[in-house]
Amino acid sequence: MIKKIFLILCLAFGFSQIASAQIAFGVKGGLNYNSNSIKEVSSDVFDGAKSKTGYHAGVWLRFKIPAIGFYLRPELVYTNLTNEVSYNNSIAKAETTYNFQKIDIPVLFGKKIFGIGNLYVGPSFQYILDSNFDFSEITDVKTDGFTAGIQFGGGIEFGKLGIDIRWEKAFSGVESVLKTIAGDDINFDTRVNQVIIGLSYKL
Repeated sequence: MIKKIFLILCLAFGFSQIASAQIAFGVKGGLNYNSNSIKEVSSDVFDGAKSKTGYHAGVWLRFKIPAIGFYLRPELVYTNLTNEVSYNNSIAKAETTYNFQKIDIPVLFGKKIFGIGNLYVGPSFQYILDSNFDFSEITDVKTDGFTAGIQFGGGIEFGKLGIDIRWEKAFSGVESVLKTIAGDDINFDTRVNQVIIGLSYKL
């Protein structure tokens, strides 16, 4: 009886060690360079973005897929992006700031290399929480917030710290409508194509 209890305890301890070795989670944050976030559709009122910056913060989970040596890394990330764009129509011309906040859920398929390196690729799903222009001529922005894309990139880890760089390509645009003070409705897309530099910490 004592031997059976001892064997069960040993097996339980062994499984717990395997599980802890197979699963990791942590927090992350970093910078975003929004390479092409706004495209006019129905009217030539935007001359393009002059600067595109942002930041992100969130949590991640990584677990190994048995036997094949790869892992899955789903993440839940809040992202805030800002563009400075030139607005120009028949009534007003000005430099304005376009801000939007979104939730990103990338699901990455990865491979560890050379002990400290990582390569990964996978779909990324986004939902825009809010967006607005810092310009009184534009009175309202309505956004159809869901879109999807793909992320790929790589990084290195030093103990619990990791740094990576990724490129995100949008599969589809986010159809939005802005309303001007003159009563015009202008359709445009926010294409979430960006370079992402992240710092992560394993808890």
